[in-house]
Amino acid sequence: MKKKILFICHGNICRSPMAEFVMKDLVKKENLENEIYIESAATSAEEIGNGIYPNAREQLTKHNIGGFKDKRARQVKRSDYNDFEYLIIMDEENRYGLKRIVGEDRNNKIYKILDFVDDEKLKGKDVDDPWYTRDFDLCFNEIEKGCEGLIKLLM
Repeated sequence: MKKKILFICHGNICRSPMAEFVMKDLVKKENLENEIYIESAATSAEEIGNGIYPNAREQLTKHNIGGFKDKRARQVKRSDYNDFEYLIIMDEENRYGLKRIVGEDRNNKIYKILDFVDDEKLKGKDVDDPWYTRDFDLCFNEIEKGCEGLIKLLM
């Protein structure tokens, strides 16, 4: 049975789709596509139907990660809690928004992406929203480290 991962941020146009496609790229490189399923979603309804933000697309392209052209933002559904083993948020605000939709985390499925890193300075930290910070490089690098840690755990 496939492990199912849902990456979550506020709008599903920057951080969570970057995480989705970074993770899909790592899964492909490790030949785990039959074992791991990945999606991303938003806690808000603000961007539903919109594509990935241009600066986030630029980061993925710069790192030779593709497959994101048809990605459209969607909002988390209550049923996602039961459908996914890992619900991976980018920051504490996402935790609040996610719990508003799915209720309490009774099965301990909600993690921050930086919970999976070895670097003690980064471990458990929020990945700041580049929509506001404009630092898409830092955002991508933190997401990549989180995804690398997660894939190690899953292997």
